Order: sequence, then structure tokens, then C-alpha cells
Amino acid sequence: MSYSPSIYKFVEGSDTPVPLDMDVVRAVLGPYEIGDQTLTAMEDGRLQYWVRAADGSEAEIFVDEAGIQVERPHSGSGVFAIVAELASRLEAVIFEPREGVFLCATEAHVHLPADMREDAVLIEMTGAAVEAALIGPQPL
Repeated sequence: MSYSPSIYKFVEGSDTPVPLDMDVVRAVLGPYEIGDQTLTAMEDGRLQYWVRAADGSEAEIFVDEAGIQVERPHSGSGVFAIVAELASRLEAVIFEPREGVFLCATEAHVHLPADMREDAVLIEMTGAAVEAALIGPQPL
């Protein structure tokens, strides 16, 4: 099944996501880019990445100032570790679209709007924890 988790950053309880630090985004995603790096910046200013982790798991990632869309992440904690690193370094939350909940570490949880905080799921920002929260535990 195709799904697209998203990453957003909130500050001080505002219900509007704040712009992301694009230098952090580039630093995290750049080493994993397997597409044509000359095409990373789109004409409209958004960034697009096709990333592959060491375990072979991949995802297409689209970035603008308001958020990050993770398209079709493959099962494998490698790509989810990249997503976790993005969320952690940006102090952001991951929106899980099927359940409609925010996944976050404690640091980001305190910045969510009060109504979102109630339904947020606190997790450790690791590849395994993000993968389990998004698609369920994987068999060994």
C-alpha cells in the first residue's frame, strides 16, 4: 500500500508549521541522494530527493519550507532512520496519514498545538521505532 508520511515543525504551540532549515535538510539527505543531483532543486524552489539507505530501502522525498513529504518509503529501517534523523535534527514531528496522528520525540511534543499534543504518539526517533510506528513491527 502506498502512503506518504510528512514531517512538519511547530513552535510554541502555534497551529501553523514553521519554515524548515533547508541547510539541515540538505545535510541529512545529500549523502543518500541517488538521483541526478543537478535536478534536486525544482523550478518552483522545492527540493526533491531519491534516497537509498545502506540496507537498500528507498524513498522519494519532496521538501518545501512548510514540510517534507516522504513518498513510498520501502520497508527497511535504513530509510526510516533517515526520516527519523530529519525529524530529530529539525526538532519536527512526523505525521502518520493512515491514523492521522503525529509521531514525535519529547523535544518536539512540547511545541505542538494543545489539541494535537493530546493525540500525538511519543516515540524514540530511531529508524526501527519510526518504521514500527508507521508500518508496524517487522518480522525478524
